[in-house]
Amino acid sequence: MAVVIEDDDDIREVVHAVLEASGLEVYAAGNGIDGVDAVRRHNPDVITLDLGLPDIDGIEVTRRVREFSDAYIIMLTARAREVDTLQGLAIGADDFVTKPFRPRELLARVETLLRRPRGSKLLSGSAGSPTAELPPAQAPSAPTAPTLVIPGAEPSGLEHNGLFLDVATRTTRVGNEEVQLTRTEFDLLQALMEAGRVVRSTTGLARWLHAREYETGGYVSESEERAIQVHIANLRRKLGDSAQSPRWVETVRGVGYRLAAKTSEN
Repeated sequence: MAVVIEDDDDIREVVHAVLEASGLEVYAAGNGIDGVDAVRRHNPDVITLDLGLPDIDGIEVTRRVREFSDAYIIMLTARAREVDTLQGLAIGADDFVTKPFRPRELLARVETLLRRPRGSKLLSGSAGSPTAELPPAQAPSAPTAPTLVIPGAEPSGLEHNGLFLDVATRTTRVGNEEVQLTRTEFDLLQALMEAGRVVRSTTGLARWLHAREYETGGYVSESEERAIQVHIANLRRKLGDSAQSPRWVETVRGVGYRLAAKTSEN
């Protein structure tokens, strides 16, 4: 199911038709207030959201929706509003498409989000080249990846320095305290935890989010890379982690991210 929040009649009809043709049940709203209500009533899997709405803007819509829904949010944004796009990602949106867009591109983004494997198709590096981007079938397993099972849980958990990730229930805990993550934040964290100390490049993460993991030469824009950086910053903030002295997510400057080293107490 999908909710389209767009004030432009022509664009709203195009997006509605594209999503409906893909097999989704679609509800549409022409302003932000009605859009939030539609999300609350219909509990969609995905939301397309125009940032420039006539009442409350897309940033406020995202903020309100994230109080009760973990639906994927794709922002439709003009090129001149990159700052707003990054702000939207910072408060919980998952992806963006720049106007004017091709219907096929929007549909591809939606389908990617809805079928995204939970971290299993991210590109990993090889032992000799820690940032090489290989297809998943060729990627070696990281010897230091955390694979500890959470005590008392099914064997679907990952643990690292007191951070617990249960893949089956898609829950995250720091110690005994549960941390609420968006779907994209959870997926990125799972990918990093499965990779261990092997670096995930920012470009590779962006390709994976857009289902281009096999197109290793595919172009990734600066905006797409910055979107990854915003998602990682959100993840750190929610975990209470520090970029300067990381306990969990370590930045490899100019390359990407990996898990921080194991602490002596773990």
